[in-house]
Parts: sequence; C-alpha cells; structure tokens
Amino acid sequence: MAEFGDLLRALGECGRYQKLLVLLAALPLLLNPFQMVGQVFMVVEVPYHCDTSWIRAVGPNLTEEEQLNLTLPRGADGQLEQCSMYSPVDWDLDSILAYGLNDTQKCSNGWVYPSGQPPSLLTEFDLVCDRAVLNDVSQSIYMAGLLVGATLFGMLSDRIGRRPVFLICMLLQAVFGLATAFVPHFYVFIAFRFVVGAAVSGIMITVVSLVTEWVGVSYRPKAVLIAHTAFAIGQMSVAGLSYGIRNWRLLEIAGSAPMFALFFYIWVLPESARWLVTKGRVEEAKKLLQKAAATNKRSLPPELLEQLKPEKEVKSASLLDLFRTKNQRKVTLIMSCVWFADSIVYYGLSLSVTDFGLDIYLTQLAFGAVEFPARISCIFLLEWFGRKKVQGTLLLLSGLLCLILTGIPEEQALAITVLAVIGKFTSTAAFSTSYVYAAELFPTTVR
Repeated sequence: MAEFGDLLRALGECGRYQKLLVLLAALPLLLNPFQMVGQVFMVVEVPYHCDTSWIRAVGPNLTEEEQLNLTLPRGADGQLEQCSMYSPVDWDLDSILAYGLNDTQKCSNGWVYPSGQPPSLLTEFDLVCDRAVLNDVSQSIYMAGLLVGATLFGMLSDRIGRRPVFLICMLLQAVFGLATAFVPHFYVFIAFRFVVGAAVSGIMITVVSLVTEWVGVSYRPKAVLIAHTAFAIGQMSVAGLSYGIRNWRLLEIAGSAPMFALFFYIWVLPESARWLVTKGRVEEAKKLLQKAAATNKRSLPPELLEQLKPEKEVKSASLLDLFRTKNQRKVTLIMSCVWFADSIVYYGLSLSVTDFGLDIYLTQLAFGAVEFPARISCIFLLEWFGRKKVQGTLLLLSGLLCLILTGIPEEQALAITVLAVIGKFTSTAAFSTSYVYAAELFPTTVR
C-alpha cells in the first residue's frame, strides 16, 4: 500500500503547485497585521479638557482662554486639568469673577477636542480619563478572540477540513472588519473586534496546516516561514495606510474591505489531500494529487495512485493527551512557557509604537521592515544550528533587550526606538521558530 509521502515525492515535494498554494495562503496574511495593530493608530492622543460651556449662559462674551481659566482647575505643574472641572454654580458672572470657583468634580458634560481633527476612536467615543481603560479592554478582548479562534477553528479544521475553515475565517474577518467601521457604540466595536480576532487566529493556524500538509517534510519550515513573510509586508503597509488615512472609519474600511477581493478562493483554494486521505475521501484526494502533478509537470504512476488507501482511523485526541506521558508533559509545559514569552514580547512591542518617542508611523514602518529579514533568516538559522539553540538564543536576546529598555531615560527616544526595533527582530524570529519547533515536537494528533 502506498503511503501519502510516496505520492508527494512522485508529484514533487515543493513544485509549482505548492508554491502557488503558499502564495494563496500568504495573501490573507497581508491584511491580518492591520487587525492586530491598526487600532493603535485610531486612538492617537490629542489635547482635551472638560466641556465647560455652561458658563457661556452667564458670560457669552468670554474668550476661550478666560472660560478655561475660570472653569478648570490647574494641577501641580500649572497645567489645566483634563479630567476635572469646577462644579457649575447658579451665579452671575460678576460673582464668579469676584469669588472664584472652588468645588471640583469629574467632567459631567463630556470633553472638548481640537477642532479640525479627523474623527478617531478617542474623540468619537471619549476614550479619555476614566474611559481610557476601554481602549486597553478592547485590545484584551481582541486577544481573547485570538485564543477562542485558535481553539475553535483548530478543532473545526480537523472535523470539516482546512479549506472550509480557511474560507469561513476569511469571510468573518472581511464582514466583521468592515462592519466595525459603522458601529454606533464602542461596546459594539469591542464585540466585533472579538470576532475579528477569532477569524485572524483561524487563518493563521489553518495556513500552517494547509502549507505543511502539501509539501515534503524537509520543505515545511521554508514553506511556513515564507508564507509568514506576507505578515511582515502587511506590517509595513499598516504604516502607510494609517499615515495617509486619519479618519478611523475610513482606515477600518481600507484595512478590511480588500479581503473581499479574495472571493475567488472559493474556486481555487484546494483542500489538504493528506487530510482527505485520513478521512477516507480517497477519490477526492486522488483528483487533487493528479491536478498537483499536472501543475508540477509530473506524472503519477497509475499503479502508485491505485495503492493509495484510507489511513487507519486514528482516535481523536483531547487536551488531556498533552499531559498523559512524562515526556509529553515536559514538552507541553516548556513550549507553553516559550509561547508565552514570545507573545508577551512580540505583542508588547508591536502595540507600544506610540510610547517610544519618535514618529509613530516611521516606527511602525521600521517594525514591519525588520520582520521580513527576521523570518527569512530563520530558514537558515534553523538549518545551521537546529531548533533548540536558535529558540533559546533568540528568547534570551529578546529578554535582555527588554530589560535594557526599562533602564534607558525617556528622553533618549532614538536609543529606545533602535533597541525596540532590534527587540522586534529577535522576538519575531523567536515566534517564527516556535511555529516550526512546536509542529515538530508534538505528534500529529495533538499538534
């Protein structure tokens, strides 16, 4: 009986068909970075203060400066407070000028922002003062969506196939990403971001499955890492998009709508032939293998194709299988720590582009540009030094750079940004290594 690997070698382990598949799998990854970091550029800080227009009823001729001096307290630094105001009183203007206002309270009538500014999430939904935490909450909800998506769509891809899950996630990301541009309330925005996060996660994990199951074992690291270079290009495009489009709703449309252009995937994206064989759908797998061979300008021996039989039914694995044996427990715990370290450094740096002191658009461009060599270099580093040494060294460097960053004075913006970019390089390379390393350490049934 022929093994699937025998047929893969016969049609070409990484021919034209597989290269086209890598391209198809990579295109949606161009848009995923926008969903990850785009919100950072929708909440750009601007000056603001409490709306104290109540005083205009008794002093309609007051200048703006006089109004603010009368109605807003000053902090220890002498600057007007942004989140508090003097309590409105039922006095005439002369009494207010003579005695002044003393009692303070939180902003009760909203906030005032600079006129002429394009609408942003911050100004449209008042993400300031006590409400500023909502921005961080929405990012956390997005991350929760990534977690749920990885779990849900990972199981679904094993049950109904890689192709349908990939298409479903693309549709969800397109529909809910575009719908986010029209939300009337920030809580609706948060809910839609959760769904988008789940879809992004589903695409990321399905890309790995589709790509690795269509190429030979020796080509798997290259295929995954090359597909992920699209993510780096997407990171750079975020800088250009956000620089050119300052209206957050238009920016959301520009970052989400292009996914609809990939509707043709319904007809051209193939299912994993390996998955079809495991499910007993051998005839469908044979048709795909013959198509792949024709695209690669190879011919499959009929006798070899006829020997392809359904694989023996493998019992579905569960999360408990990660801890059943001593070695499996060890691998699971170590890789969990590795992924935790990867995520906290990578996302921590990616979502902090506004905190380094330099132009946020140039910083984002540098962050995206450095990801490309980081992912490509892993192809060679993993071949030369192996997974363990590369993973350990990159994590160590990432951690050291983060520790150094905490000790640099804030006024040294250039030094902070340079070190952050280097840290982004090492954390990206560490993340890329983890994808390959984890896939090879875990057996197929629990991968």
